[in-house]
Amino acid sequence: MGVDKRMKAGQLKRSVLEDFERLVWEVESAVDNAADGAIISGSEEAVREAMARFRQRVYEKAVQLKADAGASAFSPSDGKGPSRAVAS
Repeated sequence: MGVDKRMKAGQLKRSVLEDFERLVWEVESAVDNAADGAIISGSEEAVREAMARFRQRVYEKAVQLKADAGASAFSPSDGKGPSRAVAS
């Protein structure tokens, strides 16, 4: 039977919760600070940039969690790794 190298349920969600809260704050701030009559043109780019940063952070954290899950499934002392010849 293979080793499970998947993230644990809810792990990514917990990992990005603070980032999500920051994103919501940035969107609120961008919209609130846009001039009256120019809400879309005054906030759209800031919101787009905030979303791009959030998307990147979520993806990076997902990849890192996956890598960590794979690393924890590997035991360097299990005797199944490649053998290394020692040069004399």
